[in-house]
Amino acid sequence: MDIDLIFKIAGVGIIVAVLNLVLKRAEREEQAMMTTLAGLIVVLLLIVQEIGSLFETVKSVFGLW
Repeated sequence: MDIDLIFKIAGVGIIVAVLNLVLKRAEREEQAMMTTLAGLIVVLLLIVQEIGSLFETVKSVFGLW
């Protein structure tokens, strides 16, 4: 795992927080909620890819493939 993953997650979080704040100030609650949900899905996809890579590494180390 590299530090880039943490920076990616933090970047997505900052962007989503700013968009959420702007949309709530503009009284667009539904769009703010959808933006938050989209950010969560993006972060989960990043994490799932890393977990998949981890499992592949474990398989190759222990010869389970």
